[in-house]
Amino acid sequence: MRIIDKIYINGQFVTPQGTEVQTLINPSTKQIIGQVTLANAKDVQDAVSAAKQAFKTFKHTTVEQRANMLQRLHDAVLARKDELSEAFVEEYGSAAAAAPNFTDLAVNSFIWAKETLESFAFTKQIGTANVRLEPLGVIGIITPWNANYTYIASKLATAIAAGCTTVIKPSELSAIQTQLITECLHAADIPAGVINIVTGTGQEVGAELTRNPDIAKISFTGSTDVGKIIQRGAADTMKRVTLELGGKSPNIVLDDADLNQAIPLALMLCYGNNGQSCMAASRLIVPEHRLEEVKAIVSAFVPNIKVGDPQDLSTQIGPMVSQKQYDRVQRYIQSGIDEGAELVAGGLGHPEGLEYGYFVKPTVFANVKPAMTIAQEEIFGPVLSILTYQFEEEAIEIANDTVYGLAAYISTPDLEKANRIAAQIEAGVVMINGVMVDMNAPFGGFKQSGIGREFGVYGLEEHLEPKSISGYLIQD
Repeated sequence: MRIIDKIYINGQFVTPQGTEVQTLINPSTKQIIGQVTLANAKDVQDAVSAAKQAFKTFKHTTVEQRANMLQRLHDAVLARKDELSEAFVEEYGSAAAAAPNFTDLAVNSFIWAKETLESFAFTKQIGTANVRLEPLGVIGIITPWNANYTYIASKLATAIAAGCTTVIKPSELSAIQTQLITECLHAADIPAGVINIVTGTGQEVGAELTRNPDIAKISFTGSTDVGKIIQRGAADTMKRVTLELGGKSPNIVLDDADLNQAIPLALMLCYGNNGQSCMAASRLIVPEHRLEEVKAIVSAFVPNIKVGDPQDLSTQIGPMVSQKQYDRVQRYIQSGIDEGAELVAGGLGHPEGLEYGYFVKPTVFANVKPAMTIAQEEIFGPVLSILTYQFEEEAIEIANDTVYGLAAYISTPDLEKANRIAAQIEAGVVMINGVMVDMNAPFGGFKQSGIGREFGVYGLEEHLEPKSISGYLIQD
């Protein structure tokens, strides 16, 4: 059993002043695998003080110095890539075949940020003004349990590229992963105080980050409900915020799509990362006259999806992260049944023989109406809702009929048509015929899926404050 009783402040592993201890559960077995001592508000204050002091010198580092740091961070995380993937499987329940993809994203985040940094212009001439882009200050980073170290890496990489120092609050459900990546970051020999990591609850640690006047910006990935709390709290000190929140992503299958390819792809776009993904394509929008074909393919494909032990490389869907999340998904499945949707596959309860973990049945509902709960609310589990349309304009209307706007998908061999429809979709990221996220392009949501953007130049600029200097030119 892992005992995690240290946090990371000012370049050192220190004992937290908080005394609350949380048990860590393997979601595949419901067995205790560790415990973590949680930080409290005073720990956050100490971490912020260290980051604030470090910022005085770190903001003056050169592009070359920060690029070298990003390279060292990449190398240090790469050196323990396999251990990180193994922890993701054990602690979160990621399918072992998929876990290395998340680790690769963490590793490569530092290189992508380095490349952006080296080509970025921190000073610009606009009219008669010299415009300098200067680092904001101390960044409060809050990461979710569904890809904890991946988000730590990507958010940290951007902050360092900008010349900002950080205080990171990882999910308390991911303490083993956090411990591993903290050891990696420590090994990279970054100046003390630039990186501080305090594992604790949102109510204690997250709240202190949000209200602390020395935090210049909060970068948060998580639920829309928590994002709203952060935005309200940040207003008191006029913090900048980047909020990457929930989604209810549509996948429009056009009439010319090959259903034998598009429908299996649609299922995996919904079920990826055990269905616990903000980008999950949880609403499948298909031509009405092809619904029976779609249902037939679903009925044949879903029983062959391997749910089970995430250590097994043939497993495609692992467990939900916790009992709380398992219960949440069950409530939504019951809601779909109660509101009259047609259950095509899956349903309530555990898959047969998997009662020992937080496993759910991959579920598909058809004849879902846009107003149904399962068509409007983020489930965060492997539950797909099939809606139908008669005309393309109706498909677009259904796709946009949501408070969310993070991602959207379109399936068609006609790329000209796909691009025309993509231009009408209210989402921050639209993908055609699969998942193709360019990590140099901006990532973030429309509407209640968030504020601001991450990755590449757009993400870097969100950590910088423009300063206009006028009158410096010699006057005639």
